Amino acid sequence: MVPDVSTGDPTKMLCLNCARRAVSPRSISKYEKLKRYLKYRAAFTNVVKLSFAKMDGIIGDNLPMSAFRNEKWWSNSPSVHAKAWLDAGWKMQEVNLEEGYVVFQKVKRLQTESRRRKRSREKVEKPFTPAPYRTPRSRKPSKTKVAKIYARFKNIERKRASMPKYRGSFKPKSAYEKRLYRPEEKPK
Repeated sequence: MVPDVSTGDPTKMLCLNCARRAVSPRSISKYEKLKRYLKYRAAFTNVVKLSFAKMDGIIGDNLPMSAFRNEKWWSNSPSVHAKAWLDAGWKMQEVNLEEGYVVFQKVKRLQTESRRRKRSREKVEKPFTPAPYRTPRSRKPSKTKVAKIYARFKNIERKRASMPKYRGSFKPKSAYEKRLYRPEEKPK
């Protein structure tokens, strides 16, 4: 715990993580999520077509009105929003304001990928590398669920033990049959 870093007041104590955030807050660009999305798609394809609504969902905010009205907004000139797709290794190929979509073309491999490629070329170059897939881990049931299932099994065993056992194929009559028919009048 440290004194409040903004005021220096020792009566207001902050944890170290909170103090670090107050001193140097992380500033993330609005379009950082778009950059991550395009880097992810680079493993699968060379062309990505995104509707404006899909882009709104990816960045988690609305695109500015100039993106819907002006094609210059989508130019590949270095700006805050264009830097997202340029840094991810993509360029804007086509934009259609009437139908509301944009097409991105992959132009280069990222530097980190090119280093990996050089190492892999020394071994054996494969014609196709599938996307990385993480196998899902099987989850253990909680102790509560295990206890409930165990109790159900025990109840079923107790019920079976309490039922009378009959020899042969003799089956007792149901209460309905006993009330409805007398033994000698029952139709066959």
